[in-house]
Amino acid sequence: MKKNNRFTKWMAPLVCAGMLVACSNSEESVTLTSTSSGVNIDTLSTIGNGNIQTVVSELATYSDDDLYTEWENEDPTYIQLNEGTATYEGSGAVVVSESTIYIRTGGVYVISGTLDDGQIVVEAEDKSTVRLVLSGVDIHSSTSAPIYVKDAEKTVISLPEGTENTISDGTQYVYDDKEEEEPNSAIFSKDHLTINGQGKLTVEGNFNDGIIGKDELRITGGNIVVTAKDDAIVGRDLVAVQDGILTLTAGGDGIKSTNDENAEKGNIALEGGTFTIVADNDGIQAETSLYVLEGDYNIVTGGGSPETIGINEYANGGHSEDSTTSTETSSAKGLKATTELAIGGGTFVIDSYDDAIHSSNSVLLEAGEMTIASGDDGIHADSSVVTKGGNLTITKTYEGIESKIVAIAGGTIDITSADDGLNVGGGADSSGDNIEESAAGDHLIQITGGYVSVNSLGDGLDSNGSFVMTDGTIVVNGPTDDGNGQIDYVETFEISGGVLVAAGSTKTQTSSEMSGQYAIMMTFPETQAAGTLVHLEDSEGNTIATFAPEKEYQSLYISSPDLSKDSSYTLYSGGSSTGTETNGLYTDSDYSGGTLEVDFTISDVMTRLNG
Repeated sequence: MKKNNRFTKWMAPLVCAGMLVACSNSEESVTLTSTSSGVNIDTLSTIGNGNIQTVVSELATYSDDDLYTEWENEDPTYIQLNEGTATYEGSGAVVVSESTIYIRTGGVYVISGTLDDGQIVVEAEDKSTVRLVLSGVDIHSSTSAPIYVKDAEKTVISLPEGTENTISDGTQYVYDDKEEEEPNSAIFSKDHLTINGQGKLTVEGNFNDGIIGKDELRITGGNIVVTAKDDAIVGRDLVAVQDGILTLTAGGDGIKSTNDENAEKGNIALEGGTFTIVADNDGIQAETSLYVLEGDYNIVTGGGSPETIGINEYANGGHSEDSTTSTETSSAKGLKATTELAIGGGTFVIDSYDDAIHSSNSVLLEAGEMTIASGDDGIHADSSVVTKGGNLTITKTYEGIESKIVAIAGGTIDITSADDGLNVGGGADSSGDNIEESAAGDHLIQITGGYVSVNSLGDGLDSNGSFVMTDGTIVVNGPTDDGNGQIDYVETFEISGGVLVAAGSTKTQTSSEMSGQYAIMMTFPETQAAGTLVHLEDSEGNTIATFAPEKEYQSLYISSPDLSKDSSYTLYSGGSSTGTETNGLYTDSDYSGGTLEVDFTISDVMTRLNG
């Protein structure tokens, strides 16, 4: 809703009803020339014409230390925890002071047993890697981080296969660094931290966060279960996950990066793994950019999408978050980034109270399987959303995809929305996040490929600027009330290729006169029942389109490369059709039994048919 106001011949024929009279919107003939001007989608993201894999490979590097290897032959030191204290054997520099175990140099430390109320403190004086092999431990501290990396070049926590390890803290801390209020998580590292292996690690962050890495945090394996009062997993400069099973329950965010002082840091790179995240706030939130290559993601935020869309605080503009800052008071997004959010693969099931996928700049979808239910937007970006591939199903949302520019070059997109399906707007979106105010000419829906289906209660395709289509297929089962339309734009809608079929209210707009492809617009004298077939064929009996709108409708728009000037066509309604039906549109159809509504000849870019 405005805040102002090839498929080839085998594609399914369209349905119509009522007595029709053919007429054109001009008595003069038109020589079609495409004047469509779009945008180069490679200029819309920080990745450009590169690929996400290359970006991630450069951003998230892994050394031998990061990958789990056998450690038995590395002269390990064995530490046995004995409830209130510990004993050790080996050449490593270990100091035991009652229930606190200090590790002073690099090396391999194999830890087992129970520590009722104490700490493992890594305070290495050299620059070697410290590896903590957790071989069946239960470590609890009532006043601080049970594992505290205070000073080390790098610490690796290894989880041997078959081991189960538990790290838990109390509800009140005595800070080691009172000024910084640190440590403040069950596992806390001031330096680089890696978790690897195939064993299980359970972290209970009762005071604040579960795991914090103040530099770079890498996970290359392990079955990691984190329950945290606030955030589950935090990396300041980088969070990189290559593999593992992560089950996260958070009163704050599931996974987040926090460096807001360096534009090259504060990133998250996810290359694989299985993620189950239940978070009161954001599921995965990058202070800078979020990149996903592969993995399985099941994310629920803010209790999930409300049963009724449009009455929650986000959809009514009550969200208090400023998207240009990292301040979060009520953000409950699924995936979130400030600069770039790019997905190159993976399987996602996201049920979010706020936007499912959100960027304060740009979103890029190259591949992946996504199923989304959202209390606000399915995908929102302040600057641009670009899709090049993948399968996206938005089952519930306020607005399906919203940005200043929405450019679809590939992929399969299926949207069911309480308001607009695709929305290119200005000002604040429904959640209070800002799309930069600018002239309508800077706002654009561009379709150059792919398949898009929209079932909307608001506008199906809404541009507070222009709309350009050169290829692809769009099916709109649009609004039934005349306060919204299947197609709605401010400046121009130029179509020079592809197939667009839209049924719904009579308020819809049609393609502009400078378009390079012919179209028809049928307005019925009465509302037609949902499922009533419309079939359009040429004078040779070849199918142009067969369509069974999913909702009641009174107008029907069809643009197809199979429509040509001075050619004759027949429109039928009712009847039946065989073939494959998707979102009401048939392919390989065999239509029969319908009522002839009108014979007409196309004489202009836009031919209007009225009952």
